[in-house]
Amino acid sequence: MSFRLAPRTTSTVAAIAWAMALFMTPSSSSYAQTPAPAQSPPATPDAPKATPAQPGDPFAEDTALTAKTIVYVKGTGTWDKAFDTVTGSFKKIKAYLDKEGIKPDGMPMTIFTATDDTGFDYEAAIPIAEAPKNPPHGDIALGQSPEGKALKFIHRGSYDDLDNTYEAITNYLDDKRMEAKDMFIEEYVTDPLTADASKLVVNVYVLVKPSAPSPG
Repeated sequence: MSFRLAPRTTSTVAAIAWAMALFMTPSSSSYAQTPAPAQSPPATPDAPKATPAQPGDPFAEDTALTAKTIVYVKGTGTWDKAFDTVTGSFKKIKAYLDKEGIKPDGMPMTIFTATDDTGFDYEAAIPIAEAPKNPPHGDIALGQSPEGKALKFIHRGSYDDLDNTYEAITNYLDDKRMEAKDMFIEEYVTDPLTADASKLVVNVYVLVKPSAPSPG
């Protein structure tokens, strides 16, 4: 897979460091000596847990995305401040829509156009029914959402805990030998501006490339 969903946290670093220290501890003079009991890894602060998937929640459900007219804010951010970054953009869009008397025509979404271990490029967007007579200017722009074949996943829980969902998605794509496009979308079923940040419901869409034909 040429595009890999980037890790969003560094929660595994402590466990890796503990494992390395355990195996690098100097041994006694005799290999026959009974090894010391394995020590438990150091305690780490409790992290927010994702709400268990509910019956009927899709995992890798085939979906065909259709293009929608969107008002969006384009920018960059870092994973440690991702939620604040995208919600700040949604506040700008909402202020514009309220001022122009335009009603949303769908759920807010973040379109991630590039990612790495530390940050991302994105477009925070809200769908509208049709292009306004007075197009937005400055930081706010008018455009179309992505279209094409995608796989749908659902995340329930905190925004920070989305890391676990993306790890599961990456493992699934690798296992199925599927290749993703350089883009994925978060669609917020719960309003990120008003919902409890620990109880979000997010649809994640991963756009995939067509399967290569089998050699014949």
